[in-house]
Amino acid sequence: MLAFAAIATVMLIGAIGVVTLRQPVHAALSLVGTLLALAIAYVQLNAGFLAAIQVIVYAGAIMVLFLFVIMLLALDGEAPAPSLTWLRPAAWGAGALALVAVLAVLARDPIGPASPAALLEVFAGSGAEGVADQLFGPMVLSFHLVGVLLLTGIVAAVGLVQRRAGQAAEARARAGRAGADAPDAPPLPGREPVEV
Repeated sequence: MLAFAAIATVMLIGAIGVVTLRQPVHAALSLVGTLLALAIAYVQLNAGFLAAIQVIVYAGAIMVLFLFVIMLLALDGEAPAPSLTWLRPAAWGAGALALVAVLAVLARDPIGPASPAALLEVFAGSGAEGVADQLFGPMVLSFHLVGVLLLTGIVAAVGLVQRRAGQAAEARARAGRAGADAPDAPPLPGREPVEV
């Protein structure tokens, strides 16, 4: 129970970092830490296959894709001008209300530890063989189509960014001003044009 409390604390700190850090790369790395802590929690529950899938699929492939897109778009950590000033206090109020509701439910009906028989029943038959039989049996076409869809999205994003960067460079060269944006140069993705 003490190990779970420590892992839960690490996950909670990582989740808070995801929503409070201003730099998108730092927030994504905080999410990676949260996902890795969740994998450790799976190991504590003797669910090694789920822990491996958590690390390989989520902390590995999907987070690498997120970081790739964030860095490709060159997102800065600059916060936009606040347009909805009421949103932040409303979000804090809703979060506090949800916390009070969860604490009230826990106080009224405390959750005790699960019995060993219930845990064995949950984990019975949840091995890699059953997942592999389904994934590489009747769903093999869907599995490959998802991979092709992700690859197509990455190639399209790279193509769009490269084309815009090339157009901006050509417009600067036509204007004859090295290092300055020409009036007709399209802005790079993630960057707003600066008016002078």
